[in-house]
Amino acid sequence: MAKTIILALVMLISAGGFISPAWADRPTAQENVEAVQFSMNDEQFGGLRIGLTEKELTGNIACKPKKGKELLEGATGDYVQTWKYPGCGIELKMGSDKKGGAKRVASITLTSPASLMTKAGIHIGSTEGEVIKAYGKYRDRDGGTRKGKRFVAGSIYDGLIFLFRNGKVTEIFLGAAAE
Repeated sequence: MAKTIILALVMLISAGGFISPAWADRPTAQENVEAVQFSMNDEQFGGLRIGLTEKELTGNIACKPKKGKELLEGATGDYVQTWKYPGCGIELKMGSDKKGGAKRVASITLTSPASLMTKAGIHIGSTEGEVIKAYGKYRDRDGGTRKGKRFVAGSIYDGLIFLFRNGKVTEIFLGAAAE
């Protein structure tokens, strides 16, 4: 009898009939097969992209930055500084290999009132459905996507992350969210 119950459970799990809530948001095997590799270096918001130098930033953002303190980031060994442009809804993490050195854009975060769009036309206020239509083929394979909360294109190590509230994009992040 116990063997029959165990066998039935194994068959049910194999057939996909038993899905725990933690698994529910993960892509199906078919979605994994069709997934395409995402690279944060291929994405941009208007003229903003990963790797842009301080000099190249000149003229790309209308607002003036509020620059944070330069800190050594243990995970990467880079010296990083946050540049916030609150009037434009833009935050940049700028990095350099030496303290006080010329910096490059390491990550980009957009929030309201940012009007910049991704290459696929997604912006603050776009719907979750529009994000999935534009970036669904890049959906993460590690379960970082949570319906109604977050969509990860690529991964948390090299990706584009959308946060949602009430079905609308409230934040867009491009870069490495985890080191």
